[in-house]
Amino acid sequence: MVADSISKRYSACGARIGAIVTKNQALLDTVNLYAKLRLSPPTLGQMVAEAMIDHTEAYLEEVAAEYDRRRLVVYEALSKMEEVVCYKPGGAFYCFAKFPIDDADHFCKWLLTDFDYQGSTVMLSPGAGFYATPELGQQEVRIAYVLNTNALTEAMECLKHALKSYPYRVPVEQGMLTI
Repeated sequence: MVADSISKRYSACGARIGAIVTKNQALLDTVNLYAKLRLSPPTLGQMVAEAMIDHTEAYLEEVAAEYDRRRLVVYEALSKMEEVVCYKPGGAFYCFAKFPIDDADHFCKWLLTDFDYQGSTVMLSPGAGFYATPELGQQEVRIAYVLNTNALTEAMECLKHALKSYPYRVPVEQGMLTI
């Protein structure tokens, strides 16, 4: 099976235009059922799709290079933070990190309600929600690197200070990330 979409290929969120190529008839029948639920993609999505079809590979190379710069900003900053365990993401726009915190859900809420560094804070996704097994990801967060590199650098500095001042720090459980 091959799947492609304008929203993923060109970062055109919500465009809802794509294709699935498969020889699997059962999959094709299921996809057709879902496809019939939507009358048509939004007009703006259709216009973006038409314009993007003629874009050269240079555009995609530029986007890939930008995401690589963002990835490195986040990864390198996390790698320098005390007691943070992370990996260098391969083909995603986010990375997972394990923090010296009691509970990622509580930490993420605390960042938004009780913490600021120079008038700013960061928004993270608790890691447990990305696992099917409830006890996994309790000390992990997902960090999307969708901002520009300057904003990401500032966010990582803010996060570094947040981890130092979080009142419920605990040692990082041994072992690598479970993702």
